[in-house]
Amino acid sequence: MDFNMKKLASDAGIFFTRAVQFTEEKFGQAERTELDAHFENLLARADSTKNWTEKILRQTEVLLQPNPSARVEEFLYEKLDRKVPSRVTNGELLAQYMAEAASELGPTTPYGKTLIKVAEAEKRLGAAERAFIHTASINFLTPLRNFLEGDWKTISKERRLLQNRRLDLDACKARLKKAKAAEAKATTVPDFQETRPRNYILSASASALWNDEVDKAEQELRVAQTEFDRQAEVTRLLLEGISSTHVNHLRCLHEFVESQTTYYAQCYRHMLDLQKQLGRFPGTFVGTTEPASPPLSSTSPTTAAATMPVGPSVAGLAPPGEAALRLEEVNPPASGTRKARVLYDYEAADSSELALLADELITVYSLPGMDPDWLIGERGNKKGKVPVTYLELLS
Repeated sequence: MDFNMKKLASDAGIFFTRAVQFTEEKFGQAERTELDAHFENLLARADSTKNWTEKILRQTEVLLQPNPSARVEEFLYEKLDRKVPSRVTNGELLAQYMAEAASELGPTTPYGKTLIKVAEAEKRLGAAERAFIHTASINFLTPLRNFLEGDWKTISKERRLLQNRRLDLDACKARLKKAKAAEAKATTVPDFQETRPRNYILSASASALWNDEVDKAEQELRVAQTEFDRQAEVTRLLLEGISSTHVNHLRCLHEFVESQTTYYAQCYRHMLDLQKQLGRFPGTFVGTTEPASPPLSSTSPTTAAATMPVGPSVAGLAPPGEAALRLEEVNPPASGTRKARVLYDYEAADSSELALLADELITVYSLPGMDPDWLIGERGNKKGKVPVTYLELLS
């Protein structure tokens, strides 16, 4: 019990000393030990890494689960170490409603048959979304969360300990400075004209007392300096480990991009299959050659491919050489030609293809039996095959 009381009193004294030192520093009444520029840069980089990791983590969670109530529920389950219940995705729920509607409205009617086909596609989209969320959570969110809840907590703990060691060091420096000033005053202040021996004795005692105080303060300063240097080295090593954290997060970011690419590619394939099942080709109405939607001013290569009117794919009808020979004899159709802007430079692989320059305008059209990934492009008297992913349709 006595030992605990002594320890409690000692801790209270240390806390009070640190509080006094911190307050005096804030009011500019005490000097503080400054860290070197390299250490300060490490601290700034660590803080920036932590702040941006938190923002990226939160926004990625919003991307994967837009419903805030669902996110809170998942957070509570994780904190309680309980398994998060399986949740139906929006696509799967839409597929369920469509299937039920088809069953009630008549699965043999044209509308019912179409509802069933679209429901199957939406179900596949929902499954792809579920797989993407699962993969992104494991490969991207979990490493970011582990850094914030693991490495960063360790860094924060060591930084607080370094702050305490610095306060102790500066308090020892202040104590030594005051002891030396008092010792000098005790040595010089006595009136040597005074003849009473008692004053000489008191002066000598005070000088010896302050001399002992200076020795004690110097010893405490050496100990505080050693502990501060040791803690600064530990903290510096942890801060330098942020570089390894960046490398790990970079790898996780690549995996996130790969999983997102796979997800969107699956969605694109599912929607193309659905359009084929419905008897409509991308960007066309049945019985017309007009685009299904107004031309966009800015689209990605994938969107451009999805909005091009193309015929059924009958790839491999003739070798490239024969196609190149017949290409010169091909005349553009009376209707169905469109203007397109080139998105990227393209170098022709052979004489059957047309080289492209970014931002130039060309005329494009499709022919029966062509691969849907290619069109016929014309620029002046030149004619050749062009990839649809390099084009943005204008009219």
